[in-house]
Amino acid sequence: MRWILVWAALTGAALAEGERAGDFDYYVMALSWSPSFCAIEGDAKGAEQCDPRLDHGWILHGLWPQYEDGWPSFCNTAARNPSRGQTAAMADIMGSSGLAWYQWKKHGRCSGLEANAYYEQARDAYESVTRPPVLRSLKESVALPASVVEEAWLEANPNLTADMVTVTCRDGRIMETRICLTRDLAPRACGRDVRRDCTEQRALLDPVR
Repeated sequence: MRWILVWAALTGAALAEGERAGDFDYYVMALSWSPSFCAIEGDAKGAEQCDPRLDHGWILHGLWPQYEDGWPSFCNTAARNPSRGQTAAMADIMGSSGLAWYQWKKHGRCSGLEANAYYEQARDAYESVTRPPVLRSLKESVALPASVVEEAWLEANPNLTADMVTVTCRDGRIMETRICLTRDLAPRACGRDVRRDCTEQRALLDPVR
């Protein structure tokens, strides 16, 4: 075990399993572009959030407790797990009760909050930002620099700066926007390990169905 700890210290890697609940520095709010998730894997799995009738755009992937370098996960906590009703109530912004449950299990326990309080905080975080209307108004798929998506977020949220927002890609598509927040949900600069913007110049952005 000792050599693992030494390796982690040297590389800045997060061991990220079983840390003490409530011991973290800030939050990363991850917002996933639902059309990208559905195109890459959701449609093939018959994922609930990919039902065109639901009209999903930016889905709350999660509200993740974060260290200044690294992150905790699957923390030890005495808090009770959420009920089915509590997870189902998050499906409107998280796409499915299954995602809400998994996010609690992996990240929510690390917040040090009870499940209902964690979900309330996650919803407050989601509602604290304006999702760029220009991206939701797309009528067809476009290939564009990932930096354009970040600029759209900054324009829609003048209280954010570039060091508070990062855009990620996967399989040539815009995948997520990640916004860094204090424990009180105020915008703040992201840690160095979070600031890894996608540099693709022709990343695909599909329209909301």
